[in-house]
Amino acid sequence: MIVRKLEDLVGTEAEVKADKGTWTSRRMLLRKDGMGFSFHDTLIHGGTETYIHYANHLEAVYCVGGKGEIEVIDTGETFALHDGVMYALNGHERHWLRATETMRMICVFNPPLTGKEDHDENGVYPLITDEEDEAAA
Repeated sequence: MIVRKLEDLVGTEAEVKADKGTWTSRRMLLRKDGMGFSFHDTLIHGGTETYIHYANHLEAVYCVGGKGEIEVIDTGETFALHDGVMYALNGHERHWLRATETMRMICVFNPPLTGKEDHDENGVYPLITDEEDEAAA
């Protein structure tokens, strides 16, 4: 059994902050935990906009606080986000994530993240192989 407390992750390497200050991700489960997915408690900071394209991962997100919106770039559809709304990026949708007030999001990724990923200039997390992960350790 794995038990982790958010308070124990804050301020450690498990808490990752975007270079542009748009989000903070507290990584509760990663690939090394062997669950087949990764699990994150993420803050999307109020007044920010982030371009994201998970070309290598599927993601499901459940908003548990705050307000904002997600805009699907290819269709122009916009969906309001607030406590109780879930969205799943099951088609690798390119999107804008905007927070009018800080949103707290619970996120699941498949394949699981290693914890070393960061969005590239195209908003993509790279797909890190086991060999790359071991070499970085």
